[in-house]
Amino acid sequence: MSLHVLSSLMSSSAPHLSTTSTKWDARLWGILLTVSLVVGLDALDVSMVGVALPSIQADLGLSTSTLQWVVSGYVLTYGGLLLLGGRTADLLGRRRVFLVAVAVFAVTSLLGGLVDDGGLLIATRLLKGVSAAFTAPAALSIITTTFAEGPARNKALGIFAVFGASGYSAGLVFSGLLTEVGWRWTFFLPFPVALIALVAAFRVLPKEGRPERTGGYDFPGAVTGVGAMLLLVYTVVEAPEVGWGASRTLLQFAAAAVLLGAFLAIERRSSHPLIRLGILRSGPLARANLGAAVFFGGYLGFQFLVMQYLQSVLGWSAMETALGFLPAALIVAFGSPRMEPLIERFGTTVTIAGGVVAHLVAYVLFLALDRDAPYLVGTLPSMVLLGVGFMLAFASFNIQGTAGIPDHEQGLAGGLLNTSLQVGGAIGLAVVTAVLTANAEGATGSRALLNGFDPALYVVAGMALIGLVIAVSGLRSGRRPAAEPKPVEDREYAYAAD
Repeated sequence: MSLHVLSSLMSSSAPHLSTTSTKWDARLWGILLTVSLVVGLDALDVSMVGVALPSIQADLGLSTSTLQWVVSGYVLTYGGLLLLGGRTADLLGRRRVFLVAVAVFAVTSLLGGLVDDGGLLIATRLLKGVSAAFTAPAALSIITTTFAEGPARNKALGIFAVFGASGYSAGLVFSGLLTEVGWRWTFFLPFPVALIALVAAFRVLPKEGRPERTGGYDFPGAVTGVGAMLLLVYTVVEAPEVGWGASRTLLQFAAAAVLLGAFLAIERRSSHPLIRLGILRSGPLARANLGAAVFFGGYLGFQFLVMQYLQSVLGWSAMETALGFLPAALIVAFGSPRMEPLIERFGTTVTIAGGVVAHLVAYVLFLALDRDAPYLVGTLPSMVLLGVGFMLAFASFNIQGTAGIPDHEQGLAGGLLNTSLQVGGAIGLAVVTAVLTANAEGATGSRALLNGFDPALYVVAGMALIGLVIAVSGLRSGRRPAAEPKPVEDREYAYAAD
């Protein structure tokens, strides 16, 4: 469930809104609901595309490895450019970046429904990911700087998550209906929603003064970081066909490693890096980022597998497939607003661990149960557990990944978290696709899917197990309140958080 979140604005002459109260006036509600609509739009777009994938593949004649780029192309550019998007919001202002990026999102949605070539469709998805990378940082930073850390921010982030779940739920229903008419309509629908978000943002977001220009853009860091991730995913997806030991595969892995090394070197030496590497000294922040990457990577791989299985193997219609996933989204939508007391009582480490366990059991059940059995006993148990897992873990990842971080680095913390979600999702999907392709054994169509389905699902379960190890590693620190940042050597900071 692609519930996307994230940057921060440096000081400006505009008045700074911040509240510790959980009772808000119309102005605060307007700001929160407007930026929350964006995460709902993103989730709407992702869920609709997932259900439409088999129809897109059949109509445009795409291979399985090419088809996954309709999803991973979006999440990679989204995740890879988030920190640049956050930096742009720092320099140009949250409101300005938010408005322009939402407008680009609307245009690329329209173009995605008009193209008639697989390569062009993937290109529109790449561009849409770029626009989301600039929208999402401004959205989360507006929340984290408007609502003070504690109950007010937790409540706001809970509502933010509800919009994501509701958007995902709506996307499933609409995708089922629209794909029956034609998959192109699943690309057209986000266009008017984006226009609504654009008009609302223009009216309710407070105008900003000119931000202080305290530095420049880290374009070399952005290029090498995104290049490394794109090349890594491309190599993993193509390796089963080219050969894991082929010289081309090995050279591409080496090139990806060189680009990643260059990115880290640039970040160490840049006066205005995309990632201040010292922030990773925060144990809770590091666990939140690693855990979120594995958590979403496993889910995105599972969704890709199961949506194709239900339609291509079991013969479900697009509408039946959408409704099959709907219980998970509804559980998140109705349960997320009630998570704040649970998180306050047990802490984010415990709730994240609970969410990961729910997903692990869901994947194991789908392996163990008769998938050809009636929905109530074959598929529904896994869907319920998926919903419970997201309900427990998603808001907790956001709280854990930003707790104890000062306002001037909320954009960095939020951007880093969402980067981990999207890049982890893309890499997880690439690995699952590679395993699926490698086990096809020369078959095509539904037979190829059947040959590789169980091995790929074992990989998904393995990702959940890794996520559980990451989550429980934080239990030894116990539950402690977020502390103020303390300066340490070389302008770095140490943070204490749950």
